[in-house]
Amino acid sequence: MRLGLEEPGQPLATIEEHGPAQILRALTSEASAAGLHPGQPLREALALCPGLRTRQRQPMVEANFMAVLRRWSGRYSPLVALDGTAGLLLDITGCAHLFGGEEGMFARVIDDFAEMGLSLRAGIADTPGAAWALAHHSGRDATTGRSGDGISSEARATRSRAARRPQPPRAAMGQGGIAPSGHTHDALAPLPMEALRLSAKTAESLSRLGLRRIGDLYAQPRAALARRFGTELVLRLDQALGAVPEPISPVRHEIPYATRLSLPDPIGLMDDLLAGLDRLLPRLCTTLARDGLGARVLRFEAYRADGGFDAVTIALARPMVEPERIRPLLMLKLTEIDAGFGIDMLRLVTLRAEPLRAQPVTSAIGAPNTDDSAALHDLLGRLGARLGTDAVTRRHPANSHIPEKTALTLAAAWSDPCGPWPERPERPILTWRPEPVQAPARPVPPARFRWRRREHVIADALGPERILPEWWLEDPQWRSGARDYWIITTETGERLWLFYAHGAALSAGWFCVGNFL
Repeated sequence: MRLGLEEPGQPLATIEEHGPAQILRALTSEASAAGLHPGQPLREALALCPGLRTRQRQPMVEANFMAVLRRWSGRYSPLVALDGTAGLLLDITGCAHLFGGEEGMFARVIDDFAEMGLSLRAGIADTPGAAWALAHHSGRDATTGRSGDGISSEARATRSRAARRPQPPRAAMGQGGIAPSGHTHDALAPLPMEALRLSAKTAESLSRLGLRRIGDLYAQPRAALARRFGTELVLRLDQALGAVPEPISPVRHEIPYATRLSLPDPIGLMDDLLAGLDRLLPRLCTTLARDGLGARVLRFEAYRADGGFDAVTIALARPMVEPERIRPLLMLKLTEIDAGFGIDMLRLVTLRAEPLRAQPVTSAIGAPNTDDSAALHDLLGRLGARLGTDAVTRRHPANSHIPEKTALTLAAAWSDPCGPWPERPERPILTWRPEPVQAPARPVPPARFRWRRREHVIADALGPERILPEWWLEDPQWRSGARDYWIITTETGERLWLFYAHGAALSAGWFCVGNFL
């Protein structure tokens, strides 16, 4: 009797939450033979196959497996890219002859995967789009989404005539297909519309018009297709046929920096997690420092005794290799780990590493100060661990005279502090979108005006500062033409920022856009 393992030949599927229900995500060949399919509700699957065994889907484990499989696939080609969450895309230009041609390479790939217990569908073609189509839809019929549209639903006489009609050649059934070089049109013609990577709505609309195979589109005018179904259809068709280039983006090979600790007995206390972290972190930092690198993104993984998995991730404000500075940031996230019935393995992995800086980091006030910079980055790391890395931002000056565009908002963890800001006129502390002001439409500040249902009396006015729109850009907010900005001080002590729009596409008038407090 085997504990924790499925018997050979027993149907197995992974499941995931989909709203209030659970659906099947991936199936073994035995489960598929029982009539099950991905996306099927679990209740329906159990009714059809009572002996189905299920396991909860673990996206992070799947991603790690695909990363390992991608590196392993480098034996076939040096250019390997990920295609979604369960596919690989290889550029085999100049590589197929090493395996006896495309047919030999196709058979070698299938055999190698079969030795690992993996089933796959593969396609070889001149373009990435055609290879994807053959891998996913080779040997499959073009179905219709409506009842009564198929030949089998027509009258007997019609079916007899349809049987004598010349049928387009069908791709060979199997684990994908190969399109000989220069024969992409013929290989794609019998495949269903879904093979063009179209949305379900577009494929259904084409099916209603009787366009169910890719070959049905060859004789159709492109302008009419684009006008009725959008540019997506024409673009996907041109990519598959090679009229529009579709370069692949191979994943850069990176050396993984990780360390692991296997435990003789499961743990579940916070002190035990900290003790394990204290053993893993110095070891990882030593390895990074030896190669002149610092950690920017770290993930602390906990593997439970019941097969479960949990992890926390932190992002650092700059590359670090000091364990005493990284440890407090990880401590803030350890409470998110669910120990369950106990943790029997810990792993600390560097998701992103960058070269260490040899020069002092520039502090927030623009002068090199190592101590102040270190304290600032530690603060950014603690805030990022609590609020999220992207929630902590800083402002940088921008090259624009438009008040709304004089500064950029950047993530503090992925940007350097800026130096002194350029000299500019005084700007308000609070700004907002232009709000209409009730005042005479004259370019001279009025004695009084009404704004936000209040009457304001002007005590002092400083200006004008004329700002013209950026004529080389189309900005709907600046259709009012040139603006004269004024700093207005009211009798109640409020300092407001008003401008007079001289009028271009819109009528002239006064607006309020800020408060100097």
